[in-house]
Amino acid sequence: MTEQQLTSAMVKKYQQIFHARPAADVISRAIQKNGIKNASEDPAASERLHRAFSYEIKTGKPSNQRHSGRCWSFAALNTLRHKFAKKYNFKDFELSQNYLFFWDRIERANMFFQKIIATADRPFHDRLVDFYLSFALNDGGQWANAASIVEKYGVVPEYVMPDTHNTKDTSDVAEVLNYLMRKDALELRRMVNDGDSQDQLAAAQERMMADVYKVAAYAFGEPPAKFDLEFRDDDKKFHQVLGLTPLDFYHQYFDTNFNDYVVVTNAPDHEFGKVYSMPSQDSVVGGVPIKFMNVPFSDLQAAAIKQLKAGETVWVGNDVLQQMDRKRGLMDAKLFRRQELLDVDFTMDKRDRLETRQAEVSHAMTLTGFDLVNGQPTRWKIENSWGKENGANGYFVMTQDWFEDYTYEAVIDKKYLPSELQALATSAPVELSAWDSLQ
Repeated sequence: MTEQQLTSAMVKKYQQIFHARPAADVISRAIQKNGIKNASEDPAASERLHRAFSYEIKTGKPSNQRHSGRCWSFAALNTLRHKFAKKYNFKDFELSQNYLFFWDRIERANMFFQKIIATADRPFHDRLVDFYLSFALNDGGQWANAASIVEKYGVVPEYVMPDTHNTKDTSDVAEVLNYLMRKDALELRRMVNDGDSQDQLAAAQERMMADVYKVAAYAFGEPPAKFDLEFRDDDKKFHQVLGLTPLDFYHQYFDTNFNDYVVVTNAPDHEFGKVYSMPSQDSVVGGVPIKFMNVPFSDLQAAAIKQLKAGETVWVGNDVLQQMDRKRGLMDAKLFRRQELLDVDFTMDKRDRLETRQAEVSHAMTLTGFDLVNGQPTRWKIENSWGKENGANGYFVMTQDWFEDYTYEAVIDKKYLPSELQALATSAPVELSAWDSLQ
């Protein structure tokens, strides 16, 4: 195809089309003064997003990931702490995000070095090598990454290992660790290609892992081997158990087995009725693997409702960057009516958005309630991890159409799935590439 030069005649035609709209000048002034979002917001959204729900799980104060990409771990720990809060009558109980993040950094580094060695025979700018080097110790993650850490290392209360400056704002430590990872990757690739022995590679990895541990310990503090569990519940009753290990605490106080859960996915750019895996982003050797069971949205929604009705909150992966007002905590597929304002067609369905990368699973949150009208859900209550200053004391509300359009994953206990989906969950997965739309 011959490339087409932009001519003055073509530009003149575009100008004529723009000015043919009767209100073009008025609309221009409104947009230039207020921005596209403010000028296109639908005032009726507040009625659709009324914060009353026919069913909701009572939860406590929201957590706050601050300037970090740890939403996946916050949402996972939220599902655990809600169970503790209900069982032990302590609604504002919180688990340590720092503890989980420390071990996540260590485990990811271990996995990273092994993947670099495994791909050392590939060209330096092979797509998979490029992915590993660009991803390195990225803050982001999947539900299975958090589940793997909890199953291996347990959990501790927030007061035992509170957030530090470097978890509240991960930019400094991310810069240091990513630099270190890439420097070490070059050394490991050279060693493999120079024919160094397995013993030499193992010794190099041990030295490199010691450096990672050192940085993490300086930045986050070292995780405790034991701690004292002490709290006063909402009836003012004092509880004290001394000398618990993190794994003891997890196994004795939480009845969650992460291996009982499955990530139910609605990704129309993939074949339904299939299980997919993404080993390129597994972070713990021998941990919970990243897998997705892809089904129509109605199946995802039915499972989420069933789990909520049973009193258990639901981890969900969404594209929170779309049609959202962060400050007010509003998510509505028609919140900003850009098409009407700009007189431009923006139509893409969920499959189109995934295939073109207009959509992504950008954030994880926790479903805590829903509203039914004539038996059908109309809006949903969702716990975010952006602190109480956003939304209604940290809680967001989303319309049914936003839920359908921009939700891609829900973590469901298999006992809440129908028998055919329980059977599907056991099927052999199809392996996805590292750069798949579900990453």
